[in-house]
Amino acid sequence: MDSLPRLNFGATRSRIVVFSGGSAANNLVDIFGQVAEDRGCSLSYVIPISDNGGSSSELIRVFGGPGIGDVRSRLVRLIPEDPSGVDTEKAAIKTFFNHRLSSSPSEARIEWLDIVESRHPLWAHIESSKRELIRPFLNTINLEIVKRARPSSVFNFQSASVGNLFLTGARLFTGSFESAIYLLGAITGVPGNVEVIPAINSNFSHHISAGLQDGSVITGQNAISHPSVPSAVPESPITTTRRLSKELSDHDRVEDANLPGSLPSLRKQNIEFHKEVTEDLPSRIERIWYINPYGQEIRPAPNSKVLEAIRQASCVIYSIGSLYTSIIPCLILRDVGDAIAAANVRFKILILNGSIDRETGPAHAPYGAKDFIAAVAGACWSSRGLKGVPSAERYKEFVTHVVHLQGEGTPRVEKDELTGLGIETVRLYGRRGGGGMVYDGAALAQALAAIVGRRDPRMDRSRRNTLEH
Repeated sequence: MDSLPRLNFGATRSRIVVFSGGSAANNLVDIFGQVAEDRGCSLSYVIPISDNGGSSSELIRVFGGPGIGDVRSRLVRLIPEDPSGVDTEKAAIKTFFNHRLSSSPSEARIEWLDIVESRHPLWAHIESSKRELIRPFLNTINLEIVKRARPSSVFNFQSASVGNLFLTGARLFTGSFESAIYLLGAITGVPGNVEVIPAINSNFSHHISAGLQDGSVITGQNAISHPSVPSAVPESPITTTRRLSKELSDHDRVEDANLPGSLPSLRKQNIEFHKEVTEDLPSRIERIWYINPYGQEIRPAPNSKVLEAIRQASCVIYSIGSLYTSIIPCLILRDVGDAIAAANVRFKILILNGSIDRETGPAHAPYGAKDFIAAVAGACWSSRGLKGVPSAERYKEFVTHVVHLQGEGTPRVEKDELTGLGIETVRLYGRRGGGGMVYDGAALAQALAAIVGRRDPRMDRSRRNTLEH
């Protein structure tokens, strides 16, 4: 038996790749897992790292590095559940890495020290061996916070995510973002056939801008998706120049992880924001692009693992969530569009949101299914370095199926027009909840299984016979 070669099914079996952000798509994780298991596939989640809101904004301000909130959210969501409730440690670890500190900065700082010093109730059901494996990375980030404290810049612990602090500490300790992800996955028991891939593997921050159809530009993901304050009224060029000059001068007196002269909008603390209450954008988003710290457009390469996963995939899924700040930032990276358009990716499934949000819902022109598809296809097109957008006849290179809900507030679906373009539509009935329509898990799983098919049981017999003989 020792002479038999070790089988590596991960390298040969088919794969499902899911493009998604954090919180919205977390509700579908079990469904994607079930479909992948039924199909006998590996599962890869591609997650953007351009978020500069919430507690991530303070980590970026003080330490630089990628926006890690969505990556941490997905890893923690993937921790296997214990239906029996016997494994109290597993539940405690999930609670630990999901925990947010107090919304009061002073109380949050005290709470953080209790966690670092192992006195907090969060540690109660975590065994000492695992506790002492986690604490060194919390100590690392704590030491760095103390070292970087200046009269002009002190770390704000308000509403900080313990999981985000752990990932940052692990990244600083190892010097590798992917090593930090691997460590958190190993500690929490994330299944081995599921991987969470940051869209860009980087120790640096990557920000995005949005160009609107009226010619205006919004800088930073937080300002695009859920700004902390209402959008400012348009200013005259002279007023804008004076304001930016003062802001640059003020920010250059602050010692943080940003280069002097970096855009002030990228150096702000965006800890407090409300996703539920946002005003409409003045016009539709035309395109998204990455920028350097000074606001100039750049074209970064994706994490090599993203391209590798797509090349092994038979199915790509664009999940629910924020179209322009969760999905598009992953698609516009160099060569991603070519990989998705390749013949091996047979199914390219867009799951439409159950409601319209700020990014897709200017009151005068809410998005329909064709608009969502055009945005996805346009992003894949730009990843090839091509100008403009592809013709509608080429949309099916990037989207083959649209799964959608029916009900009040859902995006309209131009079924006949999409059928004419070679794109199939699958309508599901959902339920009301969360400000819009919500997918029924069983119905969505059945719809996805019907599209991608199930594993051929003969493959299992063939594999078993090969091992036996």
